[in-house]
Amino acid sequence: MGKIVCKENVGEIIGLQREKGKKIILCHGVFDLVHPGHIIHFEEAKKMGDILVVSITAAAYVRKGPGRPYFDDELRLKFLSSITCIDYIMLSESYTVDDIIEAIEPDLYVKGEEYARPEDDITGKIQEEIALVRKHGGDIAYTAGQVFSSTRLINHALPALTDEVKEFTADFNQRYSMKDIKSFTERMNGLKVLAVGDAIIDEYLYCTIQGLMTKDRGYSARYQYAEQYLGGTLAVARHLSSFCEHVTLMSIVGMEEAIHSRILGELSNKMRVDMTYSSVFETIVKRRYVSLDEKREEVDKIFAVNNLPTPMCIDKECLDKFKSKLKSQISQYDAVILCDFGHGLIDREVMDIIQENAKFLALNCQTNSSNYGKNLITKYKRADVFSLDQKELGLAFSDYQQREEDLLLQLSGYFGSCGWLTRGSQGATSVENQKLVPCPAFTLKVKDTIGAGDAFFALASLSAVAGAPMEVSAFIGNIAGALAANIVGNKDAIEKVNVLKYAGTLLNI
Repeated sequence: MGKIVCKENVGEIIGLQREKGKKIILCHGVFDLVHPGHIIHFEEAKKMGDILVVSITAAAYVRKGPGRPYFDDELRLKFLSSITCIDYIMLSESYTVDDIIEAIEPDLYVKGEEYARPEDDITGKIQEEIALVRKHGGDIAYTAGQVFSSTRLINHALPALTDEVKEFTADFNQRYSMKDIKSFTERMNGLKVLAVGDAIIDEYLYCTIQGLMTKDRGYSARYQYAEQYLGGTLAVARHLSSFCEHVTLMSIVGMEEAIHSRILGELSNKMRVDMTYSSVFETIVKRRYVSLDEKREEVDKIFAVNNLPTPMCIDKECLDKFKSKLKSQISQYDAVILCDFGHGLIDREVMDIIQENAKFLALNCQTNSSNYGKNLITKYKRADVFSLDQKELGLAFSDYQQREEDLLLQLSGYFGSCGWLTRGSQGATSVENQKLVPCPAFTLKVKDTIGAGDAFFALASLSAVAGAPMEVSAFIGNIAGALAANIVGNKDAIEKVNVLKYAGTLLNI
């Protein structure tokens, strides 16, 4: 029998060893790049018992950011199987080690000494793992060997991070630590935040391109399947709720029961959903016909169709109800996160209510194909922080002779506040006190850019509300953007543990 075993039969294997009076030891981790510190850890763990089982987190569940683990499951299992002191190796297909603990019921669960301090636990799961081990009759132990870092070795020795990112994080590390990042995310938790803006359903229709039509100039494609994701302000609110316990979402949707069920089913247990329903206005659905490049894990957009009304407006009766609720509730919140997609919800009166009554206003005013040149951020007179992309900045002032940096400074002066310019693969630039600070993109590995800007805006804004300096907010926002760029559409929300894990990866320089 080989060393590599599966969860389905490990219980029987370990049971036979336990019948022989053997003491079972479990070590768990990613073990992306095995180094001398790991060998010492395994050898010390083996001395504590008789049978050493090592489990590794499957690649799909590793939370160290895009491109991690550097080595795939097969290579990591194969390398560990060559280490003499290890008796069995197995794959954990979960974000936690709970399934392995329950399958093995180890006598000792052994971690490195760096895990002995609960306050340093980013995931908040170590104490839960210990409790589960003890529930099954085992206990926790720590090795005291020299601590190395696979992440640091990979960051330096392998092309996991670009030189630009390494230089940036080395400099950033001089001013801010992982403790600072964690502190700001903890402050977010107690904030009361109101997310306002257009509700959008993003529909992806997956197709296989067959070629060009023989008698026309369009594509011919074979339909495969369709998926729907909560987009627009729905997605932004979901990102916020991963970091903040008190989020309220306010928007307008139509009377479609299936959409109501989807919104309430996915959001109501995470936030207060306060929708206004229109019997005239249809919920905005943006359908994108896409092709999935499975080898590169990228989504290519072929064609898009939407149901936006003409003219772009919502019936007065419904909009009046929305305004009345907004006006009566807005003062209850520490901040308003305003997502203006230019689809009819945010008219002049809604703008005035928010600008006059919000305690803190984070503004994102988007340009898209349906409102190009008509939904400019300069229609607003107030923003405590703002976020926009390069195209939106250019349209705001329509001055092609000025440098992008000068336009950003001009916009900051216009609002008398701070903000961020998102620049795609070039990262983001923050402006504070008329000073520009660039932050590079933290990944060039991309599945789908849809939703990446919204994720940046949500987390950068929430960081600013929590009191983080603009460059820290940009750092956290860029992490969110990098993670979102590796999620198809808005299929999943950005989770706090993933942001903290990736921050830990980046700062381990």
